[in-house]
Amino acid sequence: MTHLPKFTASLLHPRYWALWFGVGMLWLVVQLPYPVIYRLGCGIGHLAQRLMRRRARIAQRNLELCFPHMSETERQKMVAKNFESVGMGLMETGMAWFWSDRRMSRWMDVIDFEHVRSVQAQGRGILLIGVHFLTLEIGARMFGLNEPGIGVYRPNDNPVIDLLQTWGRMRSNKSMIDRKDLKGMIRALKAGDVVWYAPDHDYGPRASVFAPFFAVKDAASTSGTWMLARMSQACIVPFVPRRKPGGKGYELIILEPECSPPLDDAETTAAWMNKVVERCIMMAPEQYMWLHRRFKTRPEGVPSRY
Repeated sequence: MTHLPKFTASLLHPRYWALWFGVGMLWLVVQLPYPVIYRLGCGIGHLAQRLMRRRARIAQRNLELCFPHMSETERQKMVAKNFESVGMGLMETGMAWFWSDRRMSRWMDVIDFEHVRSVQAQGRGILLIGVHFLTLEIGARMFGLNEPGIGVYRPNDNPVIDLLQTWGRMRSNKSMIDRKDLKGMIRALKAGDVVWYAPDHDYGPRASVFAPFFAVKDAASTSGTWMLARMSQACIVPFVPRRKPGGKGYELIILEPECSPPLDDAETTAAWMNKVVERCIMMAPEQYMWLHRRFKTRPEGVPSRY
């Protein structure tokens, strides 16, 4: 069972003062006009690319693996744009946590939300597929403004960050569920709730199967999608929170539901789910979290890709 964090006086200990100061500065920055926030975020991203060289190499390597026919020049441009998105991801976290509903709504367009309503009209739960875009935090906020749901998350080791991310994500959503709480997710889906779920990262060998992902034939892919869909009979609905170019705001795009996904076995479901994830990524590839070591888990005895 998931126990959500609560504020306690221990979070005011001096060891957390620098973090609280940083959060306060983030709050101040996101009070600026959005075009200014956009320029600041992109600038921070350019700086981050110089400082986070290991992560830049990981992003470069992931692009090499996924898109082997992409030229070196194209990859370098993609990495540069990706780091702009990293900087904006920080700004968007503050926007998601601290902006009012009115201000958030002003800067977003919602596309095809009727797909969600059509599933709800059937009385079915929704397994909402939200891949790891760098717009992840603001995407959850935007979706919740239209239909409050339940987020699946990994509790943060830092108790202040854990409290803040939970509070921020619940500003327009119902609750949060620990990603290890499979029974809680199934109960929520069977009750007809919307459960946000990200099946696109490498979560290690224990809960993974190997399936194709872009040009990588044996990417470790979570078996959780197969278990959740099979046991809950929920509909799978992907969505893409896409940042518009030039500081013009955001699009919340809902893709077509799939209420009868292939569930023969975990490998079949994972291969199908990866194709869905690929489609989502290609709608905004420069905004995807390429900095994650997506292909770190390998078959036994096979050397690392990094």
